[in-house]
Amino acid sequence: MTTSINYIPPAIWVHDSANGGQFANINRPVAGPTHEKALPVGSHPLQLYSLATPNGVKVTVLLEELLALGHQGAEYDAWLIRIRDGEQFSSGFVAANPNSKIPALVDHSGAKPIRVFESGAILLYLAEKFGAFLPSQAGRAECLSWLFWQMGSAPYLGGGFGHFYAYAPTKIAYAIDRFAMETKRQLDVLDQRLAHSRYLAGDDYSIADMAVWPWYGALAKGLLYEAGEFLQVQAYSHIQRWTNEIAARPAVKRGRMVNRISGEPSSQLHERHAASDFDHNTQDKLAKTQQQ
Repeated sequence: MTTSINYIPPAIWVHDSANGGQFANINRPVAGPTHEKALPVGSHPLQLYSLATPNGVKVTVLLEELLALGHQGAEYDAWLIRIRDGEQFSSGFVAANPNSKIPALVDHSGAKPIRVFESGAILLYLAEKFGAFLPSQAGRAECLSWLFWQMGSAPYLGGGFGHFYAYAPTKIAYAIDRFAMETKRQLDVLDQRLAHSRYLAGDDYSIADMAVWPWYGALAKGLLYEAGEFLQVQAYSHIQRWTNEIAARPAVKRGRMVNRISGEPSSQLHERHAASDFDHNTQDKLAKTQQQ
């Protein structure tokens, strides 16, 4: 494994399986399945295959918000995909998402199942399907602009800053400084927008907020990469106000629990197949199971 900061790229790159840090066991330069396994299918038309990373939380928050509005067609089964175990490389998951990234959604409500992958695409698909959380006319343009801003910006936060700050086997000053600078610039972009607008698309809560909040809201609270002090996140007062307001929503609290496998046992709901899964009895059983 190369650790020198004076690394000179070879004429032809060759995959070094030992040079992947914590994720070396699942990183590879080719696509496609590694093993045969069909995806489970529950009783609802909407089948979600995910994990409660920021990208996964986006979708479960939207589904819970849709149900809170009374859209019964948004009932869903959420199946846990353990990405560190490589479950995203099963033949069934690759059929749902050839990019082998969570989340993936399959809609069985029509004559033929529809697969939707990439979290932003899933948010847009569901918002259009149910006619909710997507403004019309000028508000729609603002909403979609922030939605795509998040999709383009988060790789700098996650794969850039997060990887080199928290996960890389070697701490490289240039990489951390470069991506910390970009992350703070992004935080400033958001803070300036939220200084003049309650939500990102305007006065109304939308899929833009649901896309951005799991990443930048968690960062603003120091929950992402434990980098709050390093990035001085408390200085972004408008992001803090927006983050707290969204975090207090009951549907957001439920959405954060779905497919979660870390933190306090009471905050985790590994799979979700009915609204009753959030009942305290279910959580008590989960807590007891994990303590055994």
